[in-house]
Amino acid sequence: MENLIAGLEMLARWDVMLALLVGSIGGVVIGAIPGVGPAVAIAILLPATFSLDPIVGLTMLLGIYGSSMYGGAIPAVLINTPGTAVNALTSYDGYPMTERGEAHRAVSLAYSASFWGGIFGILCLILLSPVLALIAPMFGSREIFLAAFLGILLVILAHRGQIFAAGLLAMFGIFLQTVGLDAVTYTQRYTFGYSFLSSGVNLIVVVLGLFALSQAFFLLTAPDNSPDAKPVTGRMGAGIKELLRHKRVATVASGFGVILGMIPGTGEFTAQFMSYTYAQKTSKNPDQFGKGSPEGLIASEAANNAVPAAAMIPLLALGIPGEALTAMMLSVFYVHNVIPGPQLFQNNIDLVYGLYFALIALNVIVMVFLLFSTNLLTRVIRVPTRFLGVMILLLSFVGVYSLRNSLTDCMIASAFGVLGLILKRLNLPIVPIILGMVLGGIMEVKLRSALPRLKTPLDMIDRPIAAILFALIVLVVALHLRTLVREWRAHRPTDDHDLHDSQMR
Repeated sequence: MENLIAGLEMLARWDVMLALLVGSIGGVVIGAIPGVGPAVAIAILLPATFSLDPIVGLTMLLGIYGSSMYGGAIPAVLINTPGTAVNALTSYDGYPMTERGEAHRAVSLAYSASFWGGIFGILCLILLSPVLALIAPMFGSREIFLAAFLGILLVILAHRGQIFAAGLLAMFGIFLQTVGLDAVTYTQRYTFGYSFLSSGVNLIVVVLGLFALSQAFFLLTAPDNSPDAKPVTGRMGAGIKELLRHKRVATVASGFGVILGMIPGTGEFTAQFMSYTYAQKTSKNPDQFGKGSPEGLIASEAANNAVPAAAMIPLLALGIPGEALTAMMLSVFYVHNVIPGPQLFQNNIDLVYGLYFALIALNVIVMVFLLFSTNLLTRVIRVPTRFLGVMILLLSFVGVYSLRNSLTDCMIASAFGVLGLILKRLNLPIVPIILGMVLGGIMEVKLRSALPRLKTPLDMIDRPIAAILFALIVLVVALHLRTLVREWRAHRPTDDHDLHDSQMR
């Protein structure tokens, strides 16, 4: 009870409430603008949050993270252009409903399903917190190393069809975090005699380059576009009643979001597709999916909005981010010397409960805001893309320069911006680089801490949790190899004639 009261008192502070309002409403606006997205916004705001209290900075970033998907549903439904990448499935059934003249119904359903998924995910997070408080102290250096290794492995394997590229990019991220002065031996690593590399490659500089600057370059080099969305007429609250008729689909979809949100590297996309598939297979009208099915829209939005709260579980309990956005939040913890992991639930439990209440409040604020401002947000969709590119470019350079007042950082960020643009043009993932930097740093520190206590390699897994994590790593690799063998057998020539045909082709 004392922890609950402390969390409520922390949320009641005027600066925390202001940060929550700015983050929540700003996240909706950012999500509603195609071409920006929460990663770009959080990357730009990240340097500004370092001067704020941890709860204030994290509340603002959580507001953007948790509310952007609400806003992303608006252009997905109205103009068939997802505001954020994770709203792609929303357009499958939302836009056909708009074409039938049911735009208000589709938008209202999307809001209601998002609210259902968001609250469901937060309740699961709160219920799991006592379990986290008990299990987290059992994680020592070797367990956290193995958990981080499992996380980066899952991130790589999650990029089906691009696993080799994702692996190389993750290794590049691990390499980047080794550059600079070694904190243990005080030796230079990969600096090549350049003094500006002695302090290492700053994570925030890389984040701003890969996400914000690359998106600015992408928008500036693409044809200018001003999407047109027509105003929505009708009751925005009508979707709540319709959602209750499909509460089974909403609950199962939210459950998928929670489970997959806790697993690094999976996140919203996998949760959406599994939820959408489940809804279609169990529906009485499966032929309506992709043609304006309310169940498909509910499954998509409930799943992706349950993920943000669930993604906080490995971040808070183990200090291990599962995606780029939680990796950015981890840097806010580190700047204020608040280290997520086993000690957080013992030493800073009021901060944890403050974040829980902030997540609940942001969903309520966003829902109320959207019920009265949807038509206002349709005007935001019309912002020209090149104007957005110029604004992102300007704000990104301001953010990079404000970190250390360094033009060198601006040049490094520009280089990573060009790299991010190249990766986007080649349709290659950017996230493995960021998670490689973050998880690679965790792995190095924890492995160095664990090695002096180990006499043989088997000592690394001689404790129950370490053995379970190692077994999971082996199981994940074995399942992936099994999938590769099945795919190879399915595509290999079955006889000499097929072999001759494949050679001729």
